[in-house]
Formats: sequence, structure tokens, C-alpha cells
Amino acid sequence: MVRIYHNSRCSKSRATLALLEGHDVEVVNYLDTPPDAAELRRLLKLLGISARQLLRSGEAIYKELGLAEARLDDEALIAAMAAHPILIERPIVVANGKAVVGRPPESVLAIL
Repeated sequence: MVRIYHNSRCSKSRATLALLEGHDVEVVNYLDTPPDAAELRRLLKLLGISARQLLRSGEAIYKELGLAEARLDDEALIAAMAAHPILIERPIVVANGKAVVGRPPESVLAIL
């Protein structure tokens, strides 16, 4: 089973989903059903990155919330992503006990 945290309005997410054709895929429209803090912590561990690395810094809410402040720890950033899922980089694909951000989309092929 492959899980993709997907945003249908995102071209990279759509391209990644197309690459998964032929696999048993669970599509999580994360803007409609956002991951909670515990799920975000699990994803970060699988990705092997910090919460800051998963943030979309170009979103207006990023600036509104002052998320660029270096004093904010992973827990504060995770809480912000859980409350405002538009801040989560996409798409995230989980397969075979590993995860990767599909940027570029072809990067997901390494975990299939």
C-alpha cells in the first residue's frame, strides 16, 4: 500500500499521483483531512527532516504567524502545520516504511 498526502490543486502532487498509477494507492486529501500532530511527527521521522524543512514558507499564513522566527521549535511548527495544513509541503508519499516529498515527482520512485 502506498499513501500519498495529496493536494489536487498542486501540479507536482498531480504529477506524483500519476507516477503511482498501477500501485495500490490511498489518497489522503490532506487539506480536507489534515494529519494531526502525532501523524506529522511520524511523517517527519520517516522523512528524516525537521519540521521547518516541511514548511511551505511561501504561504501567506507562514508570514502572518511569524513562522520564520528561529526561536520556534519543531513542536511549535508542527502545531502550526496541524492547524493550517496548507503549510505542509506536498506531496508526501509513504511506502515500504519510508517517506519522501515528491519534489521532483520522480523522487517517489526510490521508495516504491
